Amino acid sequence: MAKAERHNVLILGSGGREHALGWKLKRSPLCGKLFFAPGNAGTDGLGQNVKLAFEPVSTKHADAIDYFCRHNRVDLIVVGPEDPLAGGLVDRLTKMGHKVFGPTQEAARLEGDKAWAKELMRAASIPTADARTFTSFDAAAAYVDARETPVVVKAAGLAKGKGVVVPDSREQAIDALQSMMVAKAFGAAGEKVVIEERLIGQEVSLMALVDGKTLYLLDPAQDHKPVGEGDTGPNTGGMGVVSPTPAIDARTLDEVNRQVLVPTIDALRRDDLAFCGVLYAGLMLTAGGPKVLEFNVRFGDPETQALMPRLRGDLLQAMLLATERKLDQADLSFDPRPCVSVVLASGGYPGDYRKGVPIEGLDEIAAEDDPDLTVFHAGTATDKQGRLVTSGGRVLSVSAVADSIPEARDKANAAAERIRFEGAHFRRDIGARPGLPG
Repeated sequence: MAKAERHNVLILGSGGREHALGWKLKRSPLCGKLFFAPGNAGTDGLGQNVKLAFEPVSTKHADAIDYFCRHNRVDLIVVGPEDPLAGGLVDRLTKMGHKVFGPTQEAARLEGDKAWAKELMRAASIPTADARTFTSFDAAAAYVDARETPVVVKAAGLAKGKGVVVPDSREQAIDALQSMMVAKAFGAAGEKVVIEERLIGQEVSLMALVDGKTLYLLDPAQDHKPVGEGDTGPNTGGMGVVSPTPAIDARTLDEVNRQVLVPTIDALRRDDLAFCGVLYAGLMLTAGGPKVLEFNVRFGDPETQALMPRLRGDLLQAMLLATERKLDQADLSFDPRPCVSVVLASGGYPGDYRKGVPIEGLDEIAAEDDPDLTVFHAGTATDKQGRLVTSGGRVLSVSAVADSIPEARDKANAAAERIRFEGAHFRRDIGARPGLPG
């Protein structure tokens, strides 16, 4: 029997998502050498971290990436973060002859320009919240003053997952507009804002692998963005995830596929916009049916850390097939058991936090070699003394698979308690939202 051809892979990014993707790709019989640029302390033990003289990855480093890939015979480049996608990195690398898993710059406008995404949804009759777009602070403030119902204020551009404010009053909405449009809290991302009606319901994340014509739906997940238990405190990039979530049933999943995902890909194809990668729909399950809150064009973080431990089949093969527009040949499935992934964050996060804080306890967990417990690194590094230290706001994701959501949560929380660094905090209620089983 012929031996399967091995493929060298470069994953661009440095977070928990990239560690989780690498962890899964490494398990493929098709995986040869695995590189991360720039990676973190966890990816360094999984493959090889390469600096390529940049941090973070961006389009302007396309030449350096091209040089590295040619000299190391890299067969597939996987782009993790949203910024390089919106900046056109895939376009540059594809023109250089590389196989890349990620959408083109124009297709990435789905995430990079919320106002443009709203127009696409309206044109394709995709269910979403009513919204208006503004480039003038005075006009936006007047609109908020005239509204009788609550709103959501969004920076139209990329704002590292923090450009969405859900105000409790008109005064808070005006303050959010002032921060975005006048004080430039998010730079150019806030020069244009989208003001939406506030939708009520459970929020769910749904991702699909896409090759431009075929969708491969992944299991749904539910992120927990507020920093405090009971969904209290300021929003973060995500404090934990449960997958699958009991918030959405099979009938609703089918409805979202037919009314949201398929029409979105069809609309992009009609405009001749190539989309290879991940289409992520952030949904609100309202009394009137599911509605789109936002689109992303890459794997979610921290959703990926709860999906990868459950994913069965060869993800690398599926990604390669997607780049060849043959995704219909992929064979993936999911462990029916749920996964709860808990984020350990630095003291002060999502505000200011220290870096370089020593981390202890991971060796003890690794020594137990529990196949249903995985710790993914996000904001970690190795200092000059060779110690594992913090280097970001979200430091680690502890992912546990078990027979039920409560069991998975207890397992993840117990492991998180054993990881020690000054100021560490995490939510103990991931997957335990009111009104949902578990």
